[in-house]
Amino acid sequence: MSKKDKEIPIDETAAAQPQDTDTATTTDSTETTQQEPGDEDKLQEMGEKLATLNDKYLRLYSEYENYRKRTNLEKADLLINGCRDMMKAILPVVDDFERALAATSDEGVQLIYNKMMKILEQKGLKAMDSKGQPFDENLHEAITRIPASTDEQKGCVIDVVEKGYYLNDKVLRYAKVVVAC
Repeated sequence: MSKKDKEIPIDETAAAQPQDTDTATTTDSTETTQQEPGDEDKLQEMGEKLATLNDKYLRLYSEYENYRKRTNLEKADLLINGCRDMMKAILPVVDDFERALAATSDEGVQLIYNKMMKILEQKGLKAMDSKGQPFDENLHEAITRIPASTDEQKGCVIDVVEKGYYLNDKVLRYAKVVVAC
């Protein structure tokens, strides 16, 4: 054989190999694009799992947000009304101060009373103005009823036995009153 004969078959095989690999590549790519019947089921199953996990996530997130809002409201309420028991315990002392002021004209007692009331008002305590007002069962506790001297006084508070107080616009202690009937 001559050199040309030897070279030609080598070139032919070399030229033939790329064609074979191209066809092999194209057949492999067509096989990978085709889906097996089980793949559609798996895809649908994964979609359902994604939907359920997303639903669980949204529910958990909304529960957390509700919890956070509720605890913030509870904290705010605790800050505003946290001293409720302390204020209730101090009210008898305030009543005693008022009786002492009515019995004496000592400036020292008046000064201490004014300072204490200023501090209590800063903390949200406010006295009810009940005398002469119409009787309201949500604010007043009727001790006794007396006959009214005029028609205008009927159903109104004639006298206050024990002063009522608000704490942050909520009733802390109901006023004990005498009502005209």
